[in-house]
Amino acid sequence: MKRTIKILIFALGLFLIILPAFAGADFGGFSGDSDYGGGWDSGSDWSSSSWDSDYSSGSYYDDDSDVSGIDIGISLAVMAAIVVLGLIFDVSEKRKKKKQQNKPQGAQRTPDSRLQPLGDLAVTDPSFDANAMQEKISNLYVQMQNCWTDKNIESLRPYFTDAFFTQMERQLNGLKSRGLTNHVDRIAVLGVNLRGFYKQGDKEHLIVELRTRIVDYTVQDSNNKLISGDRNREKFMTYEWDMCRTAGSVTSKEGVMHSVSCPGCGAPLSINTTAKCPYCGRVVTLDEHDWALCAIKGISQTTR
Repeated sequence: MKRTIKILIFALGLFLIILPAFAGADFGGFSGDSDYGGGWDSGSDWSSSSWDSDYSSGSYYDDDSDVSGIDIGISLAVMAAIVVLGLIFDVSEKRKKKKQQNKPQGAQRTPDSRLQPLGDLAVTDPSFDANAMQEKISNLYVQMQNCWTDKNIESLRPYFTDAFFTQMERQLNGLKSRGLTNHVDRIAVLGVNLRGFYKQGDKEHLIVELRTRIVDYTVQDSNNKLISGDRNREKFMTYEWDMCRTAGSVTSKEGVMHSVSCPGCGAPLSINTTAKCPYCGRVVTLDEHDWALCAIKGISQTTR
Protein backbone atom coordinates (compact mmCIF):
# COMPACT_ATOMS: atom_id res chain seq x y z
CA MET A 1 0.00 0.00 0.00
CA LYS A 2 2.78 2.42 0.95
CA ARG A 3 4.61 1.52 -2.25
CA THR A 4 1.50 2.37 -4.29
CA ILE A 5 1.16 5.75 -2.55
CA LYS A 6 4.83 6.53 -3.23
CA ILE A 7 4.38 5.69 -6.91
CA LEU A 8 1.31 7.92 -7.13
CA ILE A 9 3.14 10.80 -5.44
CA PHE A 10 6.11 10.37 -7.82
CA ALA A 11 3.78 10.32 -10.85
CA LEU A 12 2.00 13.46 -9.64
CA GLY A 13 5.31 15.24 -9.12
CA LEU A 14 6.48 14.23 -12.59
CA PHE A 15 3.21 15.50 -14.06
CA LEU A 16 3.62 18.87 -12.36
CA ILE A 17 7.17 19.13 -13.69
CA ILE A 18 6.25 18.47 -17.30
CA LEU A 19 2.92 20.31 -17.17
CA PRO A 20 4.40 23.72 -18.07
CA ALA A 21 5.71 22.34 -21.35
CA PHE A 22 2.16 21.56 -22.44
CA ALA A 23 0.43 24.57 -20.91
CA GLY A 24 -1.00 27.25 -23.16
CA ALA A 25 0.81 30.54 -23.43
CA ASP A 26 0.07 34.22 -24.16
CA PHE A 27 -2.61 36.06 -22.17
CA GLY A 28 -5.12 33.46 -21.04
CA GLY A 29 -3.20 30.53 -22.55
CA PHE A 30 -4.60 30.54 -26.10
CA SER A 31 -1.33 29.91 -27.95
CA GLY A 32 0.61 26.66 -27.65
CA ASP A 33 3.21 24.40 -29.20
CA SER A 34 0.66 22.93 -31.64
CA ASP A 35 -1.21 24.94 -34.25
CA TYR A 36 -4.99 24.63 -34.37
CA GLY A 37 -8.00 25.87 -36.28
CA GLY A 38 -8.12 26.76 -39.94
CA GLY A 39 -6.87 30.35 -39.93
CA TRP A 40 -3.77 31.73 -41.65
CA ASP A 41 -3.16 28.59 -43.77
CA SER A 42 -1.42 29.83 -46.90
CA GLY A 43 -1.35 26.38 -48.48
CA SER A 44 1.49 24.90 -50.50
CA ASP A 45 3.77 27.01 -52.67
CA TRP A 46 4.64 23.97 -54.77
CA SER A 47 2.81 23.03 -57.94
CA SER A 48 2.99 19.89 -60.03
CA SER A 49 4.74 21.88 -62.79
CA SER A 50 7.75 22.23 -60.49
CA TRP A 51 8.70 18.68 -61.41
CA ASP A 52 7.70 18.71 -65.12
CA SER A 53 10.49 17.94 -67.60
CA ASP A 54 10.45 17.34 -71.35
CA TYR A 55 13.03 14.64 -71.94
CA SER A 56 12.35 13.53 -75.57
CA SER A 57 14.61 11.02 -77.31
CA GLY A 58 15.83 13.60 -79.82
CA SER A 59 16.69 16.28 -77.29
CA TYR A 60 20.12 15.10 -76.28
CA TYR A 61 21.51 13.04 -79.12
CA ASP A 62 22.81 13.61 -82.64
CA ASP A 63 20.75 11.68 -85.21
CA ASP A 64 23.97 10.36 -86.80
CA SER A 65 25.60 9.21 -83.56
CA ASP A 66 25.35 5.86 -81.83
CA VAL A 67 23.81 5.78 -78.37
CA SER A 68 26.46 4.45 -76.01
CA GLY A 69 25.80 2.36 -72.91
CA ILE A 70 27.03 5.27 -70.76
CA ASP A 71 24.48 7.63 -72.33
CA ILE A 72 21.72 5.12 -71.72
CA GLY A 73 22.83 4.73 -68.11
CA ILE A 74 22.80 8.49 -67.57
CA SER A 75 19.37 8.78 -69.12
CA LEU A 76 17.99 6.00 -66.93
CA ALA A 77 19.55 7.62 -63.83
CA VAL A 78 17.98 10.95 -64.65
CA MET A 79 14.61 9.36 -65.26
CA ALA A 80 14.86 7.40 -62.02
CA ALA A 81 15.76 10.58 -60.13
CA ILE A 82 12.69 12.29 -61.58
CA VAL A 83 10.46 9.40 -60.53
CA VAL A 84 11.94 9.35 -57.00
CA LEU A 85 11.53 13.11 -56.60
CA GLY A 86 7.96 12.84 -57.83
CA LEU A 87 7.22 10.11 -55.29
CA ILE A 88 8.81 12.14 -52.49
CA PHE A 89 6.74 15.17 -53.44
CA ASP A 90 3.56 13.08 -53.61
CA VAL A 91 4.19 11.55 -50.17
CA SER A 92 5.00 14.97 -48.75
CA GLU A 93 1.75 16.44 -50.07
CA LYS A 94 -0.28 13.54 -48.68
CA ARG A 95 1.35 13.94 -45.27
CA LYS A 96 0.65 17.67 -45.32
CA LYS A 97 -3.01 17.11 -46.20
CA LYS A 98 -3.31 14.47 -43.48
CA LYS A 99 -1.70 16.82 -40.97
CA GLN A 100 -4.16 19.57 -41.93
CA GLN A 101 -7.07 17.14 -41.54
CA ASN A 102 -5.79 16.05 -38.12
CA LYS A 103 -5.06 19.60 -36.92
CA PRO A 104 -6.93 20.30 -33.69
CA GLN A 105 -9.95 22.51 -34.15
CA GLY A 106 -10.18 25.87 -32.45
CA ALA A 107 -13.25 27.20 -30.69
CA GLN A 108 -16.34 27.78 -32.79
CA ARG A 109 -17.16 31.35 -33.78
CA THR A 110 -20.43 32.83 -32.59
CA PRO A 111 -22.81 32.18 -35.52
CA ASP A 112 -23.80 35.17 -37.64
CA SER A 113 -27.45 34.20 -37.20
CA ARG A 114 -27.20 35.16 -33.53
CA LEU A 115 -25.83 38.65 -34.18
CA GLN A 116 -27.52 41.93 -34.96
CA PRO A 117 -25.68 44.42 -37.22
CA LEU A 118 -23.89 47.37 -35.63
CA GLY A 119 -26.29 49.69 -37.40
CA ASP A 120 -29.02 48.53 -35.03
CA LEU A 121 -26.82 49.50 -32.08
CA ALA A 122 -26.61 53.07 -33.38
CA VAL A 123 -30.37 53.42 -32.94
CA THR A 124 -30.13 53.19 -29.15
CA ASP A 125 -26.52 54.40 -28.85
CA PRO A 126 -25.92 57.09 -31.50
CA SER A 127 -22.51 58.04 -30.04
CA PHE A 128 -21.07 54.54 -30.55
CA ASP A 129 -17.95 54.88 -32.73
CA ALA A 130 -16.76 51.68 -34.39
CA ASN A 131 -13.33 53.12 -35.27
CA ALA A 132 -12.74 54.32 -31.73
CA MET A 133 -13.80 50.91 -30.42
CA GLN A 134 -11.39 49.11 -32.73
CA GLU A 135 -8.54 51.33 -31.55
CA LYS A 136 -9.48 50.76 -27.92
CA ILE A 137 -9.47 46.97 -28.43
CA SER A 138 -6.08 47.06 -30.20
CA ASN A 139 -4.51 49.04 -27.36
CA LEU A 140 -6.09 46.80 -24.74
CA TYR A 141 -4.73 43.65 -26.42
CA VAL A 142 -1.17 45.00 -26.35
CA GLN A 143 -1.59 46.12 -22.73
CA MET A 144 -2.89 42.68 -21.77
CA GLN A 145 0.09 40.85 -23.25
CA ASN A 146 2.58 43.23 -21.59
CA CYS A 147 0.88 42.81 -18.22
CA TRP A 148 0.94 39.03 -18.69
CA THR A 149 4.70 39.09 -19.22
CA ASP A 150 5.12 41.37 -16.17
CA LYS A 151 2.91 38.94 -14.18
CA ASN A 152 0.74 41.77 -12.89
CA ILE A 153 -2.72 42.29 -14.39
CA GLU A 154 -4.20 44.52 -11.68
CA SER A 155 -4.32 47.54 -14.02
CA LEU A 156 -6.62 45.55 -16.33
CA ARG A 157 -9.31 45.01 -13.70
CA PRO A 158 -11.58 47.90 -14.83
CA TYR A 159 -11.69 46.52 -18.38
CA PHE A 160 -12.73 42.96 -17.40
CA THR A 161 -15.82 41.60 -15.74
CA ASP A 162 -15.18 40.30 -12.22
CA ALA A 163 -15.56 36.67 -13.29
CA PHE A 164 -13.16 36.99 -16.22
CA PHE A 165 -10.56 38.86 -14.16
CA THR A 166 -10.68 36.16 -11.47
CA GLN A 167 -10.20 33.46 -14.10
CA MET A 168 -7.17 35.18 -15.65
CA GLU A 169 -5.66 35.96 -12.24
CA ARG A 170 -5.92 32.28 -11.30
CA GLN A 171 -4.03 31.27 -14.44
CA LEU A 172 -1.34 33.87 -13.81
CA ASN A 173 -0.93 32.74 -10.21
CA GLY A 174 -0.33 29.24 -11.56
CA LEU A 175 2.66 30.54 -13.54
CA LYS A 176 3.97 32.39 -10.50
CA SER A 177 3.69 29.35 -8.24
CA ARG A 178 5.74 27.26 -10.69
CA GLY A 179 8.39 29.96 -11.06
CA LEU A 180 7.66 30.58 -14.74
CA THR A 181 7.39 33.66 -16.92
CA ASN A 182 5.54 33.66 -20.22
CA HIS A 183 7.14 36.26 -22.50
CA VAL A 184 4.99 37.74 -25.27
CA ASP A 185 7.08 39.81 -27.69
CA ARG A 186 6.80 41.47 -31.11
CA ILE A 187 3.09 42.10 -30.59
CA ALA A 188 1.14 43.37 -33.58
CA VAL A 189 -2.60 43.74 -34.04
CA LEU A 190 -3.33 42.93 -37.67
CA GLY A 191 -7.10 43.33 -37.74
CA VAL A 192 -10.11 44.06 -35.54
CA ASN A 193 -13.54 43.15 -36.91
CA LEU A 194 -16.65 44.19 -34.96
CA ARG A 195 -18.92 41.39 -36.16
CA GLY A 196 -22.13 42.44 -34.44
CA PHE A 197 -23.92 42.33 -31.11
CA TYR A 198 -26.67 40.50 -29.27
CA LYS A 199 -28.69 40.97 -26.10
CA GLN A 200 -28.98 38.44 -23.31
CA GLY A 201 -30.76 39.20 -20.07
CA ASP A 202 -29.72 42.61 -18.78
CA LYS A 203 -26.53 42.66 -20.88
CA GLU A 204 -25.52 43.66 -24.40
CA HIS A 205 -22.68 41.64 -25.94
CA LEU A 206 -20.36 42.93 -28.66
CA ILE A 207 -18.61 40.13 -30.62
CA VAL A 208 -15.16 41.03 -31.97
CA GLU A 209 -12.76 39.01 -34.13
CA LEU A 210 -9.14 39.91 -33.46
CA ARG A 211 -6.18 38.86 -35.63
CA THR A 212 -2.68 39.33 -34.21
CA ARG A 213 0.96 38.33 -34.49
CA ILE A 214 3.09 37.45 -31.47
CA VAL A 215 6.26 35.65 -30.46
CA ASP A 216 5.75 33.85 -27.17
CA TYR A 217 7.77 31.48 -25.03
CA THR A 218 7.93 30.42 -21.40
CA VAL A 219 11.11 30.35 -19.31
CA GLN A 220 12.10 29.18 -15.84
CA ASP A 221 12.69 32.24 -13.65
CA SER A 222 15.62 30.69 -11.77
CA ASN A 223 17.84 30.03 -14.78
CA ASN A 224 16.03 31.54 -17.83
CA LYS A 225 15.79 28.03 -19.29
CA LEU A 226 13.32 27.70 -22.15
CA ILE A 227 10.36 25.56 -21.05
CA SER A 228 8.07 25.91 -24.05
CA GLY A 229 7.56 28.00 -27.16
CA ASP A 230 10.18 29.60 -29.38
CA ARG A 231 12.06 32.88 -28.98
CA ASN A 232 12.04 33.56 -32.72
CA ARG A 233 9.08 31.93 -34.49
CA GLU A 234 5.97 34.04 -35.02
CA LYS A 235 2.47 32.91 -34.18
CA PHE A 236 -0.49 34.29 -36.07
CA MET A 237 -3.49 34.20 -33.76
CA THR A 238 -7.21 34.64 -34.30
CA TYR A 239 -9.38 35.28 -31.24
CA GLU A 240 -13.01 36.02 -30.61
CA TRP A 241 -13.67 38.55 -27.86
CA ASP A 242 -17.01 38.88 -26.11
CA MET A 243 -17.42 42.34 -24.62
CA CYS A 244 -20.47 43.18 -22.54
CA ARG A 245 -22.16 46.08 -20.81
CA THR A 246 -25.44 46.81 -19.07
CA ALA A 247 -28.27 46.90 -21.60
CA GLY A 248 -29.38 50.42 -22.40
CA SER A 249 -25.96 51.98 -21.73
CA VAL A 250 -24.82 54.69 -24.10
CA THR A 251 -21.37 55.83 -25.15
CA SER A 252 -20.24 59.14 -23.70
CA LYS A 253 -19.60 61.90 -26.23
CA GLU A 254 -15.89 61.75 -25.46
CA GLY A 255 -15.95 58.02 -26.23
CA VAL A 256 -14.40 57.07 -22.88
CA MET A 257 -15.61 56.98 -19.31
CA HIS A 258 -13.56 59.60 -17.42
CA SER A 259 -15.33 59.41 -14.07
CA VAL A 260 -18.20 57.58 -12.44
CA SER A 261 -19.83 57.37 -9.06
CA CYS A 262 -18.96 54.44 -6.81
CA PRO A 263 -22.02 52.16 -6.61
CA GLY A 264 -21.05 51.38 -3.02
CA CYS A 265 -20.76 54.82 -1.43
CA GLY A 266 -21.41 57.30 -4.22
CA ALA A 267 -17.90 58.79 -4.21
CA PRO A 268 -16.62 60.14 -7.58
CA LEU A 269 -14.03 57.86 -9.18
CA SER A 270 -11.70 58.09 -12.16
CA ILE A 271 -12.15 54.60 -13.51
CA ASN A 272 -9.19 54.99 -15.87
CA THR A 273 -6.92 55.43 -12.84
CA THR A 274 -8.16 52.79 -10.43
CA ALA A 275 -10.64 49.94 -10.21
CA LYS A 276 -11.13 50.17 -6.46
CA CYS A 277 -12.91 52.89 -4.51
CA PRO A 278 -10.43 54.37 -2.00
CA TYR A 279 -13.28 55.12 0.42
CA CYS A 280 -15.27 51.89 0.69
CA GLY A 281 -13.06 49.42 -1.19
CA ARG A 282 -15.74 48.53 -3.77
CA VAL A 283 -14.27 47.23 -7.06
CA VAL A 284 -15.77 49.05 -10.04
CA THR A 285 -15.66 47.55 -13.51
CA LEU A 286 -16.57 49.07 -16.84
CA ASP A 287 -19.39 46.66 -17.57
CA GLU A 288 -21.53 48.70 -15.18
CA HIS A 289 -21.00 51.74 -17.45
CA ASP A 290 -19.20 50.74 -20.67
CA TRP A 291 -17.94 47.70 -22.61
CA ALA A 292 -15.84 45.24 -20.57
CA LEU A 293 -14.21 42.00 -21.70
CA CYS A 294 -16.07 38.97 -20.38
CA ALA A 295 -14.73 36.07 -22.49
CA ILE A 296 -12.10 35.12 -25.07
CA LYS A 297 -12.10 32.20 -27.53
CA GLY A 298 -9.02 30.91 -29.34
CA ILE A 299 -10.16 30.41 -32.95
CA SER A 300 -6.86 29.50 -34.63
CA GLN A 301 -3.07 29.57 -34.44
CA THR A 302 -0.53 29.25 -37.25
CA THR A 303 3.20 29.26 -36.50
CA ARG A 304 5.74 30.46 -39.05
